[in-house]
Amino acid sequence: MAANRATVANGWSLAILAAFAVPACQGASPASSQGGAGAGGTARGSGGGGSRGSGGGGAAGGPAVWSPTTGTTWQWQLKGTIDQTVSAQMFDLDLFDAPGDVVASLHAAGHPVVCYANAGVFESWRPDAAMFPAAVKGNADPGWQGEQWLDIRQWSVLKPILEGRMDLCRSKGFDGIELDNVDGYSNDTGFPLTAANQLTFNRALAASAHARGLSVGLKNDLEQVADLVGQFDWALNEQCFEYGECAALKPFVDARKAVFNVEYNLSTSAFCPQAKTMGLSSILKNVALDAYRVACP
Repeated sequence: MAANRATVANGWSLAILAAFAVPACQGASPASSQGGAGAGGTARGSGGGGSRGSGGGGAAGGPAVWSPTTGTTWQWQLKGTIDQTVSAQMFDLDLFDAPGDVVASLHAAGHPVVCYANAGVFESWRPDAAMFPAAVKGNADPGWQGEQWLDIRQWSVLKPILEGRMDLCRSKGFDGIELDNVDGYSNDTGFPLTAANQLTFNRALAASAHARGLSVGLKNDLEQVADLVGQFDWALNEQCFEYGECAALKPFVDARKAVFNVEYNLSTSAFCPQAKTMGLSSILKNVALDAYRVACP
């Protein structure tokens, strides 16, 4: 889950202050049954954090998608037995590891649920790993064993694999998808990727997700936020306070789209007051992304 670490002013500057298949499990989706925007508040089932078709999202003429608004609360758990008692609106779970009945159970309690899937990096342990040909696999992603960057220019090769993941996401009943590592052009991938290559790839991913009725979040890729905010329904960022990058996310806040931010190394007192001022939905997590979570008040 590599993240680009470009340096941006920590927090909004004063100038900025002045001027994110058919379901196999038939749990009722809160995104389609609840119309209230979930700004603020952490009560279970309190409005589902947005509504389908409530701004942005969805290809022209395609199905409407869940569109979380600024202030939507969230939990991100990719490891361990899912703790469904967490006081949050949206849950972000691993595509392959989260059981469909957990998704249905969370829906029944009023929660939208999104799936985590890698789009820009190959993971050797995934059940569809054999589908990735050697030609699209590049340099290892440092610090993440068994992962290699992908040649995102080869969309015709990657499209059926990644859309297959989206189909699985939809069939398990998820409302949206978090696509990881969509900033390869700013990393040492082993391929001569350009910013234009990345924009083309990311827009194609968003279009494929929307065609399936899935909400889609922009993961990190801060340098391209202004170019992609119109195609993505929300943003998810790692450590923007620690690395002084939060100002880059303002276009999502301005568009009243949720920005889900996670910090791993800072105390909540070091980022929560700023997060509230900026309109970011910030939480403290372990890097392992287990059930542990401390939300900003």
